[in-house]
Amino acid sequence: MEENQYLRGIKLKRDSIASFNKYPFHLPSIKTLDELSFHPNVTYFVGENGMGKSTLLEAIAIAAGFNPEGGSLNFNFTTFNSHSPLDKYIKLIKGVERPQDGFFLRAETFYNVATNIEELDREPAPGPRIIDSFGGVSLHEQSHGESFWATFVNRFRGNGIYLLDEPEAALSPLRQLSMLAHIHELVHQNSQFIIATHSPIIMSYPNAKIIELTEEGAQETSLEETNHFSIMKQFFDNRDRLLHHLFDQ
Repeated sequence: MEENQYLRGIKLKRDSIASFNKYPFHLPSIKTLDELSFHPNVTYFVGENGMGKSTLLEAIAIAAGFNPEGGSLNFNFTTFNSHSPLDKYIKLIKGVERPQDGFFLRAETFYNVATNIEELDREPAPGPRIIDSFGGVSLHEQSHGESFWATFVNRFRGNGIYLLDEPEAALSPLRQLSMLAHIHELVHQNSQFIIATHSPIIMSYPNAKIIELTEEGAQETSLEETNHFSIMKQFFDNRDRLLHHLFDQ
């Protein structure tokens, strides 16, 4: 099973890094990184802000051939060049099979992907419009959440590698649950997901690998052991006490 997954893991080219005192190599999750292995179905990067989740996912995406701002392997545009050089210092450990589809979906720059689709569709070209594979309705004519969701349910075709960066930023809790159901369908269509998230809902896919990035580095954990789950559980179990503690500072 592991040999047949698309991405088995990554290895940091530590000997090629001149200094671990500069961004992004000074981040604890990168500074202590040697090698990470991925689950053949779903792998999560979780952790507090600034721990390097999106930076690491972005580097994997670029090394795999995706545009830094997102899209499929065919997207090639630049709105603002802000990605780190980390992709040049990681080695992808690939499986035997090659994906037939792929997409890098990130909430932060999704507007730029939607704009690029409209620009490309304005150019005369044979065949269907690009937007037709995203549901046929302009992504700019939908809310951020609906356009993000339309991309996920229409464009992800199966037999692919899919990288998602904080998808919860665009989705309601109900949509997040629906996303889990659709991830499950795609997993059964030979797909692999690597997801950076803060959402305990999204990170609850059964038997997935959860890699938590902390000040101590990157380590595998369970959903219940993540800070995200613990804090949300405290809030819902005893909201009044938690709020009293917060406000009585």
